[in-house]
Amino acid sequence: MTVKTLSNGILRALAILLGVFLLIYFLYKIQSVIVYIIIAGVISLIARPIILFLRRRLKFPNTVAVITTMVFFLGIITGIIILFIPLITEQGKSLSLLQSDELQANIQNIFNQITAYFSSKGIDVLGEIKSIDFTSQFKAIPNLLNSVLGTLGSLSVGLFSVLFISFFFMKDSRILKNGIMTIIPNETEGRFSKSLETINDLLSRYFIGLILQITILFVLYTIILLIFGIDNAVVIAFLCALLNLIPYVGPLIGAVIMCILSMTSNIGLEFQTQILPTTIYVMIGYFIAQIVDNFVSQPVIFSKTTKSHPLEIFLIIIIGGLLFGIVGMITAVPLYTALKVILKEFLSENKIVKSLTKNL
Repeated sequence: MTVKTLSNGILRALAILLGVFLLIYFLYKIQSVIVYIIIAGVISLIARPIILFLRRRLKFPNTVAVITTMVFFLGIITGIIILFIPLITEQGKSLSLLQSDELQANIQNIFNQITAYFSSKGIDVLGEIKSIDFTSQFKAIPNLLNSVLGTLGSLSVGLFSVLFISFFFMKDSRILKNGIMTIIPNETEGRFSKSLETINDLLSRYFIGLILQITILFVLYTIILLIFGIDNAVVIAFLCALLNLIPYVGPLIGAVIMCILSMTSNIGLEFQTQILPTTIYVMIGYFIAQIVDNFVSQPVIFSKTTKSHPLEIFLIIIIGGLLFGIVGMITAVPLYTALKVILKEFLSENKIVKSLTKNL
């Protein structure tokens, strides 16, 4: 090996490393755009059955079917926002300066009852509160407000971007596929194209299964909250059901939210005899709904839509969470499903792949 050959090899390796670094840096800088594309892709997969129904059964032209579906989705988003207005208004009334005297009296009353209740159990609530440094917390309020305003601006841009990209993904379902196929070697185009069709079908079924799961939880939560007379039961139920999109962590956050909102719904009543028992009954109902979801809804829905064993899905979600946190938990199942389809197409003779993909 000559010095020139060695030098060329080193330069080529450095050029490749530099190229990989620049590519990673570029992807990092445009990560928001990548997120918009992913969300738009998910929306187009969910919309796919609706568009096909409008085109094949109702004979809508493609563009009209897409616009109708977009209007339907926008109507759902608008309806969700409208649903949350009463909840925000109701909670805002408690913090309104116009009702400061009533609010102060209610808070003082409930605080006295909580203190008395925990004192009877040997817990010094006042001592614990005095140990908290509230000064440093208030200093962060201006920064928090600036962050909130910035987030609202980003959400507006993001919503418009997602809707714009989704429209074209729905209108031309091959646009994303064609973009992927440009980087696929010619000799594997046919097999990869077949894999993409299977992935599209499975992921559409998976995301529709998620919607079905959320709907079942929403109905169960609504029934529980209505039984115990909790205000804005429909909105609270929808919010807690939506949090189940985050596996394992979401239900815990939903439990905290339902507990807090159940208590604030009854503020002004007797804590020990009314607020606490009602909240406990609501939480018992919540956990019963979670048991139904974890042992009935999820195994049936996900095993049917992704054609994977429930234990397989559980392990993949846990691994995704350990590697990439909450984002990994949310994306683990669809990414794993796509990977299984590709492995079956290209490594179908491998013993492990054959075992994992036997139901595909």
